[in-house]
Amino acid sequence: MADVTTERDGAVATVTLPGPALSLVTKQGLLRDLHAAAADEQVRAVVLTGTGKAFCVGQDLAEHAAALAADAPSAMNTVDEHYNPIATLLATMPKPVVAAVNGTCVGAGLGFALACDLVVMAAGATLGTAFTGIGLTCDSGLSVTLARSLGASRARALLLRPATFTAEEAVSWGLAADLVPAAEVRATAAALAARLAAGPTAAFAETKRLLADAPSRPLALSLAAEAAAQRRLSLTVDHAGAVRAFLAKEKPTFQGA
Repeated sequence: MADVTTERDGAVATVTLPGPALSLVTKQGLLRDLHAAAADEQVRAVVLTGTGKAFCVGQDLAEHAAALAADAPSAMNTVDEHYNPIATLLATMPKPVVAAVNGTCVGAGLGFALACDLVVMAAGATLGTAFTGIGLTCDSGLSVTLARSLGASRARALLLRPATFTAEEAVSWGLAADLVPAAEVRATAAALAARLAAGPTAAFAETKRLLADAPSRPLALSLAAEAAAQRRLSLTVDHAGAVRAFLAKEKPTFQGA
């Protein structure tokens, strides 16, 4: 069975799923490679993408059926062991993550894509939640990411009715910022990640934390968190260098520190 692969191009790590369904091997490989990318200080941006005509269609249902037959009470342990930590890593690693959604994106695959910071979507791709179609609810953070991006009403509609929607609709709703021909998805995402990798990594990390905490935090606490983040960033090499470059009317060079 093919494993998840990671390729490095400068400061960008591209993590590629080997096939559409999430088998145990795939989930373990994805968790392993995302941990490695998050911990590697030489990696300053990450791309997550799929293979062929699919980004990810969620759980391998044949494997899930076997798990149910073998030990139904433990069949969903994979949510805590794999799905939750994968979504958490994508959302919280201290560097930008770009989802290159090259094709069909359903279930946990959609959750993983929306856990990323930026999404590049293939024109014509099919997306969906699918969970209630097999008697389950959502996972991989979709109860949060869909509601934040679309509002509670549309999130309920998408989660309670297992209907598909298009990449074009996803962009119009605000789930993704970039829509490109399928053949250009990976190159577009790689170029975006390379620009981010050349930027102020510490500032990106602070921004991710502020945005993640904002919906549940009162204004006063958000203002205090912003002030604390600004104090930390004011001591970075990147900030000092960028200020000098601005005053000298030069383009700043960020070191990610």
